[in-house]
Amino acid sequence: MPPLPWLLFALGVSCAAAVAVSLWPPQRPGVLALAVWPVGWLVGELPLHAIVLWTGAGAALAVGGGVEAWPGWVGAGALALALLGLRHHLALAAGTTPAVEQGLVEALGRDYHDRIEPEVRAAYDPTTSWRALATILPVRPREVTRVRDLEYARVDGRPLHLDLFRRDDLAAAGGRPVFVYVHGGGWVIGNKRQQGRLTVHELAAAGWLCVSINYRLSPRATFPDHLLDVKRALAWVRAHIADHGGDPRFVVIGGGSAGAHLAALAALTANDPAYQPGFADVDTAVAGCVAYYGVYDFVDDDRHFRHRAFHDLLLARVVMKTPVARAREAYAQASPVARVTATAPPFLLFHGDRDSLAPVTAARAFAARLRAAGVACAYVELPGAQHAFELFPSLRSVAVVHGTHRFCQAIWCAWRARAGTPADRA
Repeated sequence: MPPLPWLLFALGVSCAAAVAVSLWPPQRPGVLALAVWPVGWLVGELPLHAIVLWTGAGAALAVGGGVEAWPGWVGAGALALALLGLRHHLALAAGTTPAVEQGLVEALGRDYHDRIEPEVRAAYDPTTSWRALATILPVRPREVTRVRDLEYARVDGRPLHLDLFRRDDLAAAGGRPVFVYVHGGGWVIGNKRQQGRLTVHELAAAGWLCVSINYRLSPRATFPDHLLDVKRALAWVRAHIADHGGDPRFVVIGGGSAGAHLAALAALTANDPAYQPGFADVDTAVAGCVAYYGVYDFVDDDRHFRHRAFHDLLLARVVMKTPVARAREAYAQASPVARVTATAPPFLLFHGDRDSLAPVTAARAFAARLRAAGVACAYVELPGAQHAFELFPSLRSVAVVHGTHRFCQAIWCAWRARAGTPADRA
């Protein structure tokens, strides 16, 4: 039998398996969930790219003789099912915009658009070109300048750096709102160059001064070292951001995954001296928090995690370096869900209902805890979304970032109305 039918068979079956993993990702065991996550993530977020590539490859094999034997026909059928699954992903992604809008309305009110100042609304462009969607890696807008590797602190002789993203034509005016992004990576990997690009690019293009930070990582670092560094970055922003055109009085913090955990915890522990060694008198309060697919409960009494790898491997051995049974209070103190008070700033939470790394049930519980405390919380559960859904441009991620933009502009305009400050250009 010629090889082409078997190649078409292999293509069709592997594509169908990838789509199945993206639609029904395994939640346990933890090692399997982590191993297959990249497959479901890429398929679910890049269905347009997959349709083009898979259709082209399948057609080439079929024309070359791939359907001359039964394996080729089986492969073609499997590929057809895979393409139907990709079409379903597109339909799920199309539901992102109404889901985001519903979450914002529930938290901010139906008239929140009207409370955004006209000049701010005029500068907001929610459209996204097909060219941008075709680009897998985010491209920085021409009008946005990146200032690299500013040292914000030095710990044990080790420098910690951040990057600034800004529009230079607005820097001279000063008083720009500030957004601080904290990268994810399970508290052990990642850096400021890799994540949050879509968010900081869009906000910076709209006139915000955006900051992306590095922080110490495990296993070298032990929690709360990571959080202390985030607080140090906020202290730097408070002291120095005005020199770059930012307003230190209005800072929103955000992040993804482990970065969402750290951002949420920083927002909920403002000015706590336990997390500000040597700078306890610095005001580290923030005006809002945006959390993408975060982890909010280290104790996990409700067993949101369906496997033991998160606690027994990651937290106990690498991040906390002690099991929860021996340090329950430390785990609770590290859990945003346990630190909620009525004085917390507004929150915007995004989470995918297919997330196999950070359980969506824990995000629901965190949103419920915030709302029960009287905190303005916009919770958006995204149909079909996996973990890390906003790392590159997609139909879903651009709608999410547009929602983040609207949330940030809304709370900024509300703050300026309360402060009685004059309107600036956006």
